[in-house]
This record gives sequence, C-alpha cells and structure tokens, in this order.
Amino acid sequence: MAGSSLFALLDDIASLLDDVAAMTKLATKKTAGVLGDDLALNAEQVTGVTADRELPVVWAVAKGSLVNKAILVPAALAISALIPWAIVPLLMLGGAFLCFEGVEKLAHKFLHSKDEDAAHHDELVKAVADPAVDIVDFEKEKIKGAVRTDFVLSAEIIVISLGTVAAATFGQRVAVLVGISLIMTVGVYGLVAGIVKLDDAGIILSAKKGTSPFRGFQRALGRGLLVGAPYLMKTLSVAGTVAMFMVGGGILTHGIPPVHHLIENLAHGAGTVPGIGGVLAALLPTVLDAVFGAIAGIAILLVVTGVTRAVRAARPKPG
Repeated sequence: MAGSSLFALLDDIASLLDDVAAMTKLATKKTAGVLGDDLALNAEQVTGVTADRELPVVWAVAKGSLVNKAILVPAALAISALIPWAIVPLLMLGGAFLCFEGVEKLAHKFLHSKDEDAAHHDELVKAVADPAVDIVDFEKEKIKGAVRTDFVLSAEIIVISLGTVAAATFGQRVAVLVGISLIMTVGVYGLVAGIVKLDDAGIILSAKKGTSPFRGFQRALGRGLLVGAPYLMKTLSVAGTVAMFMVGGGILTHGIPPVHHLIENLAHGAGTVPGIGGVLAALLPTVLDAVFGAIAGIAILLVVTGVTRAVRAARPKPG
C-alpha cells in the first residue's frame, strides 16, 4: 500500500511537471515577439560603452531585470488570485502596447533621418572618449535606462504568460511565471552578452597567425563575424518588430470574438484551395493577426499623438 501510494505521488508530481513544462513552452512561444525586441533593445543599450566594460554593464542590467521580475511576478500572481477578471483586460492592454510599440519603432525609422541617428551615435562615442566625462556616472545612466526598458518588456512577458495559465492552479501559475522569468532573463542577457562581444571575437580570430588551414578558417570566421555582427542586430530588430505585430495582434484578435471568428472562417476557406490549402490555412491566421496588430498600432499611435499635441496646446505659454 505504501509503495503504491509512493508511486501514485510520483506519478502526480510527474504529471504536474509535465503540465508546467507544457504551459511554460506555450508561454515562451507566445512571448517570442517580446524576446526578439528585448534582445535588440538591450544590445543597443551598451552602445558607447568601452569594450572592457560591456559585460559588466550587461551583468548590471541583468541583475536589474531580476529585480524587475521579482516585483512583477508576485504582483501578477496577486492579480490572478484576487481579481482574476483583470487578467483579460491586462492581456489586451499588453497586446495593444506591443502593437503600438511596433508601429512607433517603424515611425521612428521612417520619420527620422539616418543623419540624426548617426549624430546620436557619434555623440555617445565622443562622450566615452572625453576624459572629462565620468565613466561610472555614464554607465549608471545607461544601466538605469536599460533597466527601465526591461521593466516594460518584462511586464509584457509576465502579462502574456499569465494569460496562458489563467485557468491553471495557483501552484502551476507560480512555477510557470518563475520559470519564464528565469528563462527569459538568462536567455536574453546571455545572448546580449554574446552579441556585444561578437566584434571582439571577430578581431581576435581575424588576427590569428599561421599558415595552416585551421588558422585560415579562424581568420575567415573572424572577418565574417566583423561583417555579420551589424546585420545580425538589424535582423533581430526586424524580426522583433514583426513578431510584436504577430503576438500583439494575436492577443487582440483572440480578445475580440467577431474578429477571431472572421479570421477562423477565412483560414477555413483558404484550407479548401487545392494543393496549397493546408499551408494557407496554417499561415493565414498569423498573417491576419499581424495585419490587425499593425492597424491597431497605427490607430493607437494616432490617438496618442493627437492627445499629446492637444495637451501641449492647452498648456499656458510662459511669459
């Protein structure tokens, strides 16, 4: 009897872990859009920091990220336990913010000239090179800015993850949110650390001496890293923006039943196309979610811009 009870307990624990693993996997998939954007944003945060200080700055931001999540996870769990009805509105707000942020990034890219961005970059580099600039204070400002950015992105991740486990037990919600927080922090900042050091690795490898085929391969790999690192950053940024529309739009469409049913019906109709119906049925919902997300983001940006201008116009002018 004792043995069978033990095996039953072990089976229950295994089932619980399987459920938590499955939900964590689902939550990770749904937060992929934020992850891609998080990588690009945090890698950009160390622009202007001297090479020997890049990793300490990344580590400092990672510790700030853990503090952010230590605040956000209990808050999310309290909401799910005390006012569970607030999960869906928060999820919709998170999806809307993702869409707005994606459109804002595109607006910044197309409405700001390359000369402005280059001037900003040069300003950062000159600040680091200037002996009159306190490097410690400069780093602290960079870290504070990155931690503030991380707080917003972490909130998005936690809200999206909470939405995927809203119907789970409290223990499962704790396990999933803590697991997601650790996975995202280690994954994001581990990759950020690797990304910001790609150029250093490229310099080291391209300077290898010797005539052996292996040394030649190392030098070629180093040159490839030096050439490819900037393109990797651009790719991450583009992929992150697209994923923001996909994830944010998907959240919004699932929260608006008529839109969700319309997309389902269109996908079902596309599935009847001979030959490529299966592919269309699988891709169309994601594409339509992204399109809806982009439209929603544009609408929100227009509203925010209009309200901001109205507030500025209503302020009394000095003198």
